[in-house]
Amino acid sequence: MIDQLAGWGRYPRAASTIVDPATLGELAALHPRSDGLIARGNGRAYGDAAIGRQTTLRMAAFDRMRAFDPATGRLTVEAGVLLADIISAFLPRGYFPPVVPGTEFVTVGGMIAADVHGKNHHRVGGFGSHIEALTLILPSGEAVACSPDREPELLRATIGGMGLTGTIVEATFRLMPVETGWVRQSTIVAHDLDAVLSALSMTEEATYSVAWIDCLAKGAALGRSLVYLGEHASRAELEAAMPGAAVWPSRQRRRLSVPVDMPGFALNRFSVAAWNQLYFRRGAATAGTPRLLPVDPYFFPLDGVAQWNRIYGRSGFLQHQCVVPSEGAHQVLGEILGRIALRGNASFLAVLKTLGSSGGLMSFPMRGFTLALDFPIRAGIFEFLDEIDALVVAAGGRLYLAKDARQSRATFAAGYDNLDAFRRLRRDIGAADRIASRQSERLGI
Repeated sequence: MIDQLAGWGRYPRAASTIVDPATLGELAALHPRSDGLIARGNGRAYGDAAIGRQTTLRMAAFDRMRAFDPATGRLTVEAGVLLADIISAFLPRGYFPPVVPGTEFVTVGGMIAADVHGKNHHRVGGFGSHIEALTLILPSGEAVACSPDREPELLRATIGGMGLTGTIVEATFRLMPVETGWVRQSTIVAHDLDAVLSALSMTEEATYSVAWIDCLAKGAALGRSLVYLGEHASRAELEAAMPGAAVWPSRQRRRLSVPVDMPGFALNRFSVAAWNQLYFRRGAATAGTPRLLPVDPYFFPLDGVAQWNRIYGRSGFLQHQCVVPSEGAHQVLGEILGRIALRGNASFLAVLKTLGSSGGLMSFPMRGFTLALDFPIRAGIFEFLDEIDALVVAAGGRLYLAKDARQSRATFAAGYDNLDAFRRLRRDIGAADRIASRQSERLGI
């Protein structure tokens, strides 16, 4: 079946032949005769990374949990298993994934392919750092077992490789023990960019840290933020703060939805500025007093609103996520935020985090600061983001492939030092022609 596909940003849309293999044999047989094939999980990559140049393999049938050892937390699952299902199954048993991104509606295969990072990257690295073993279908159709001791280079290329080394079908990693389903959140008010960068740097001992940043604030308030620190709450802490509260609260149920595409004028500099002002004041008013939150609103706040991507209208939106080295971060982030505030059409979904180093050959994180912002697709936005890209490249940074829908080949090549080695490995395993997404074609991977 040929159909139009898009990522979560709803841009770009492209035609691809969609195949739904039901067995490992069917999946493996598709690879040797492919010409531009890519696997697709739950479609939460924002751009064109999970749209095959010719064929897109939907991995929905590979959704089984294979094995679990409660003594070690070691879990083996198929690549199509959703993070949401893992949390629902194991949080009530006292386990939580070592790394989670900003949505739970992603598959394990997608998490590995993007080497997703969470609010704790500065402490534990990306999801790929926790993979103990995985099974990969090569372009030849052969199933290969990879681990740090077996095919380590192939494993390193697959983590963060955006599905371009083959199709991940199974993975093993360890869940970590937790005493409750609650997170203790502390809030720090940062009134400008200096303050937020300092707060994030000075709180690296926190397990989780993230900053909401007002991307439309100007002048002395440029970069004003709310920094959220988090720790998994103990049972004693929960009982002291909320006597009688359920140790394992019910999982979040989405009560809100965006049933239709919002009109283009709904998000403008005035509505976003008003929202940002309200959000900042509300957060500042509650700062200083830690509070307990269930895991869902702390880790996945947007998952509480179904189809929230419709807020940006039918044309869709672009997410721009960059990382820049710590040295010189203040200058480049200040320049980026200043230009965004002047333009005035970025969204309220702006996030700043610290990152550590990464192990994947093509993983996005580097030691520094990452800034993620959403932009509705409107006149001039592509040219504007090209300007922002130039600032990122000049600072020695790069863009996140899982969020990318439009960066140039030059921007991409400048940011990923291991690109030539990755291309060589793809040629060596026969993936250069057979495994290809719209993104890899666009970027010349």
